[in-house]
Amino acid sequence: MTHRWRPLVAVVALLGAHVAAIAATPAPAPDTLSRIRAAHRIAIAFSGDSPPFSSVGEGNAAVGYSIDICRKVVASIGMGLGMPDLKVDWRVGTVAERLAMIEKGQADLDCANTSETLERLARVDFSNRVFIDAGGLLVKGSSRIDRLADLANRKIGVIGGTTTEARLRATLKERLVNATVITVREGPEGSAMLEAGSLDAFAGDKIKLVGLAAAANEPGALRILPDDISFEPYAFAVARGDSAMRLAVNRALSQLTTSGEIEDIFRRWLGQYGRPTGLLAAMYILNTIPE
Repeated sequence: MTHRWRPLVAVVALLGAHVAAIAATPAPAPDTLSRIRAAHRIAIAFSGDSPPFSSVGEGNAAVGYSIDICRKVVASIGMGLGMPDLKVDWRVGTVAERLAMIEKGQADLDCANTSETLERLARVDFSNRVFIDAGGLLVKGSSRIDRLADLANRKIGVIGGTTTEARLRATLKERLVNATVITVREGPEGSAMLEAGSLDAFAGDKIKLVGLAAAANEPGALRILPDDISFEPYAFAVARGDSAMRLAVNRALSQLTTSGEIEDIFRRWLGQYGRPTGLLAAMYILNTIPE
């Protein structure tokens, strides 16, 4: 290398090292609590069609089991920030839309019936679990369908983009059931198609299917098969890497179980379906974290 090129090579090397150092610098962790404090309000993503967990009720208000828990969480966060009158912006969306809101910082917390999965943990973080359910199948009460195998060569509806859809497709493949899967946007759409005969079954979280069956046009028109097709651990999504926000949410959830308020919320929204299962009761106990 000639002498005249050495200064230029040195400059290029220095610039390369500087660029590498910038690339290696980790992005700052999200700070949701500071954003909430600055805005004097919190944005909550929720489902508009998932009773009894999360739906749009009278006066377009968010209502349900998860919503009642969420309101307690918001109150706890507000008190922690010195803002007992913290305003709430409710933003309705599908599960895919809600998780995207959390990722993009358009929502601070997702309060619905979102299942925690390893795939989703690559995009967002989750609070302690707020409910445990299983995926099942809803069919017409008068049908001769009594198990998953009876759905061979039939049509099964499911909400697109959900963990239930993924597990349904996997279960059908595992059990060699050649059924056609049709995706819909909302639960009521699926149950309406089932009642009209456009579907032979509709897959979803069992507690949600109970609500859809109860809302059928005729009592007993729909029934739930005994098969479980998935395990659904519900939790509240927060921004990935925001440990302070996750701690604030978990502190509120722990206070709910410690005080026994969670029992009142369960009774209000799910009491008509019976007492909490042993698994759910154990989850409540495990959510009780000492200060």
